Amino acid sequence: MKFFKLLSILLSLSFTQSFAQNRIQNLEKAFNNLLNDEQAKHATVSLCVLDANTGKMLYAKNEQVGLATASTLKTITAATAFSILGKDFRYQTTLAYTGTITTDGILKGNLMIMGSGDPTLGSWRYQNKENTVLTNWVTAIKAAGIKKIEGTVVGDDRIFGTQTTPEGWVWQDIGNYYGAGTSGLAWRENQFDIHLKPGNSTADEVKVVKTVPVTPYVQIVNELKTGSPGSGDRAYAFFPPYSNTAYLRGSWGMGISKTGISVALPDPAFDCAYRLQDTLKRLGISTGQQATTARLMTLNNQVIPSITQKITTISSPSLSEMTYWFLKKSINLYGESLLKTIALKMGKEATTSKGAETEINFWAGKGLDKTALNIIDGSGLSPGDRITTSAMANILFQIQKENWFPDYYKALPEYNGMKIKSGTINDVSAFAGYHTDVAGNKYVVVININNYSGNSINKKLFKVLDELK
Repeated sequence: MKFFKLLSILLSLSFTQSFAQNRIQNLEKAFNNLLNDEQAKHATVSLCVLDANTGKMLYAKNEQVGLATASTLKTITAATAFSILGKDFRYQTTLAYTGTITTDGILKGNLMIMGSGDPTLGSWRYQNKENTVLTNWVTAIKAAGIKKIEGTVVGDDRIFGTQTTPEGWVWQDIGNYYGAGTSGLAWRENQFDIHLKPGNSTADEVKVVKTVPVTPYVQIVNELKTGSPGSGDRAYAFFPPYSNTAYLRGSWGMGISKTGISVALPDPAFDCAYRLQDTLKRLGISTGQQATTARLMTLNNQVIPSITQKITTISSPSLSEMTYWFLKKSINLYGESLLKTIALKMGKEATTSKGAETEINFWAGKGLDKTALNIIDGSGLSPGDRITTSAMANILFQIQKENWFPDYYKALPEYNGMKIKSGTINDVSAFAGYHTDVAGNKYVVVININNYSGNSINKKLFKVLDELK
């Protein structure tokens, strides 16, 4: 009886090993088919597959070649933020005033909105939506006995400095919602909408219907042309940070179902202060001067006064809640804000470069080769990022033991029946994450192709990954 039981176990192990071996052979065959595909003729393709339980490399090709990551870099940014900041980390935005309040309710000073870099303030995704935040502030202002403001509303954006976009970002991206830069006082995810209406023929200009919300301080120069039916959205906003002039270029197709495009706020801190001032004005609480920011005051050689009294503080959602949307919807702003926050937490200047340096050093301390992590930004929008699939897979393997990993895993999107983060920029497509096959075997998977030709490359990447199912 014992003999037959032992034989059964040996046969089972032999079958499992044979099955696993065949799977890897099939994976290699599928990967070679991709390499020989016409779309990959001039491309660099990399794949790294690890056993998620042991970290053993099951199959890898070009895994030590640094490639542009696109948004798969967010998997590393999120893991670093969880490690350094903690899953319960929250930003704090404080409303305060300078000067004094007279007995008849006149504030002889300014209202100050003190930003801490929270990228979620006023976002529609959470409890602290724009109207909720403004209502909170108005209630606190009234409770403080303020009925009139001799000064103004100041957006204090100093914490992240004046460089909003990372070096290396592409001009065509900056100005559009996904290219919105950071701000020490971010607001409504640093974007607003422009509603558009195509003409009746391709010879017609596109009509700018309105902005949402109304943004009178922005001048829109409309150079959009009506696109042919089915051409869809090929509109881009060219809108430098801190500028008040946006150029709309490209085309807006006839028959398009979208109402318009979302573009980056040029100065989120100013817009935040402007919205509060405008709300107060409509409620009969006047201010003596136009809304401004700490950056503008410094430019104008104005002294930024000290705080007299804090009157209310708004906490952001937890890092776990932010990461859910950061990975699910691939919000570039979150990645850039978190990178600067990581630097600040480690006692460094809150810049993109210091955040990247902190991130690289953190993982080097976990055994990774620094030279495998050429990180320029926090979101992967920069085409200059270069990371090996081996390094990314190694990080994804290591973090499985962390107490925050369940929140991280939940935030990963699902593509092709796998929990993997996607990444797409010009001629780059990548996926990174985890997969459990029908037999219960768990894998860490990173696949990346740079400089491919044509369209619809993802289905060919999925054909490779399907061999793990």
